[in-house]
Amino acid sequence: MKKVALITGGARGIGYSIALGLTRENFDIAIADIQDEQKVAENIGNLRKTGVEVLYCKCDISSAADRGRMQDEVKKTFGRLNLLVNNAGVAPAVRADILEASEESYERVMKINLQGPYFLTQLVANWMIEQQKSDSGFEGSIINISSMSANVASVSRGEYCISKAGVSMATKLFAVRLSEFNIHVYEIRPGIIMTDMTSAVKGKYDKLIAEGILLQKRWGLPEDISKAVSMMARGDISYSTGQVIIVDGGFTVERL
Repeated sequence: MKKVALITGGARGIGYSIALGLTRENFDIAIADIQDEQKVAENIGNLRKTGVEVLYCKCDISSAADRGRMQDEVKKTFGRLNLLVNNAGVAPAVRADILEASEESYERVMKINLQGPYFLTQLVANWMIEQQKSDSGFEGSIINISSMSANVASVSRGEYCISKAGVSMATKLFAVRLSEFNIHVYEIRPGIIMTDMTSAVKGKYDKLIAEGILLQKRWGLPEDISKAVSMMARGDISYSTGQVIIVDGGFTVERL
């Protein structure tokens, strides 16, 4: 029986690359995304062409009702879930100095980037515990996609940094709580990755990369994150629950 992975924000960008990578690991795939399915039909079709079963759930991750409905759909379709990848997230609609940023922006970013994944993890974790209790051979894991912004300050998007710092702590908390059930929890911390989210500041980062801000002088790609997820999903680092894999081209290496 194939394992099943649920990827939030999985219809495009990093999430889609993660889903595609997991099809190569022979996972059946559940995609949760805010987009109407017809808008991402090509990507969903490409996943199905790999031969695995694919479920698409339109879902607002910040909505408790949507999260519950999504899990019910996964249960009905597959009857099991082995891997949750909390990938969905947004940047502030407007980059504003922290002396001027609005509460509206803060609340939006925190609900989507932190509150949603936190309570989805709670929901899924309880289901994984049920599966583990009924099947001693059950293998479950949770992977949080955070950001180097979890510990690198950007004063023009403070709410984003705080949300990702919260995701990092949530990783530790759930790793501790779920250890008794042998459910592993990991964090991947991407750096400057070429996605829709970074397209608005491409010129800025092109210049910084050319000037040597990274040890590896190129943009990160969604595939770089996908490879790290696949490594975790295969169980290659199964003795490392609670750990962070930094995928940032060497940005955060301290140097003189």
